Amino acid sequence: MDRTLISKLKEKIGENVKIKVWIETIRNQGSISFLSVRDISGKVQVVILKANKEVFEIVSKLTPESVIEVEGLVKEEKQAPGGFEIDPKTIKILSLSGPELPIQVLEKNEKEASMEKRFDWRFLDLRKPEKQLIFKVWTSLEKGMREYFEKENFIQIYSPSLMSTASESGSEVFEVKYFDRKAYLAQSPQFYKQAAMAAGLEKVFMVGAVYRAEPSFTTRHTTEYTSWDFEISFIDSHLDIMAEEEKFLVSAFKKVNEELELNLDIPKIPFPKITMKEAKEKLKTKGVKSEKDFDVSPEEERELSKIIKEETGHDFVFLTDWPKEGRAFYHMRYEDKPNITKSFDLLYKGIEITTGAQREHRVDVLEKQAQEKKLSLESIKDYLNFFRFGCPPHGGVGIGPARIIMKMLDLPSVKEANFMPRDVKRLTP
Repeated sequence: MDRTLISKLKEKIGENVKIKVWIETIRNQGSISFLSVRDISGKVQVVILKANKEVFEIVSKLTPESVIEVEGLVKEEKQAPGGFEIDPKTIKILSLSGPELPIQVLEKNEKEASMEKRFDWRFLDLRKPEKQLIFKVWTSLEKGMREYFEKENFIQIYSPSLMSTASESGSEVFEVKYFDRKAYLAQSPQFYKQAAMAAGLEKVFMVGAVYRAEPSFTTRHTTEYTSWDFEISFIDSHLDIMAEEEKFLVSAFKKVNEELELNLDIPKIPFPKITMKEAKEKLKTKGVKSEKDFDVSPEEERELSKIIKEETGHDFVFLTDWPKEGRAFYHMRYEDKPNITKSFDLLYKGIEITTGAQREHRVDVLEKQAQEKKLSLESIKDYLNFFRFGCPPHGGVGIGPARIIMKMLDLPSVKEANFMPRDVKRLTP
């Protein structure tokens, strides 16, 4: 007999089935025992009468979170959760759980453990249906993303994580020993996306891990995270990139609603856009202090999102036209405003989820801007070579899907949206 998922049992009332499940709770009431069991698709009640001696004896050996196989009859029972239950003919123990769980899986039995302890026992923490939902959302969101890129004829590429030089300006890189020399874990696949533009691939996307050696102890940072990236050629300006991201996100959000019925608000196109200068003025009017003219603090991001939500009803806002001091050397600048870049961040419900820009593709300008940022041209010579033999105008984005999911599901920390999070102190499990 093939296994039946719990979500399909309602279609099998009156039939014998086989389920393979975890035990959530065990209730012994003398002549009758109740098992609440679950699989990835749902929960069901198994009812064992004392008259069924062989099965009843097995129940006495069971512990919560043990894994069992049950064969039995699906019976309609209006009093049971879901309106049906299973009358078992056999129960087979597949894996017996230890009697004392380090954290509770069924939260109503005990106040939930601290975040750090839950991450110590992450595999148990993830048995909770509400935690499993996080990764179902990840899957549907990425399906929607891939469907969009497939429809628009993007090509997927895969970049190395080991680099000979830092992929972004700054010192927040992990240095590793690489045979007889140093290497660095990639902070971004940026250089390789641009290599793809120089290679003539025209439209590419990527999914991969990136690494940031930021000594941050916040709800929005991890040292390793998954990045979604895309890059496109023959653009007229960074506005083309923003328009592409809008359509891509709508596709992704729709897929989540379609598969998981979360009733998310599907963002309306076009998303609101505001320049950095305009944003600073609005924030000042609201009494929000600004530490830097060329950057925004987490508080400013939150307050700006509130302002835009009040004005437009939109959860997203593009913050555009960043001063050059706050952007990478490869961001293109306006011809008539040489101190302002053709770049943007995308905020979602008060947090930055995207950084994007039109890239500078003229090698002489790139060299000048790199030197301005105190970068050695020798250290980025391979990157600069991408632009020496014909490279189209192009631009793209790096997206943090874990932050999207954090806000989508109202999670307390971006770490909750990561399968096995890594931060300054955590390298296990």
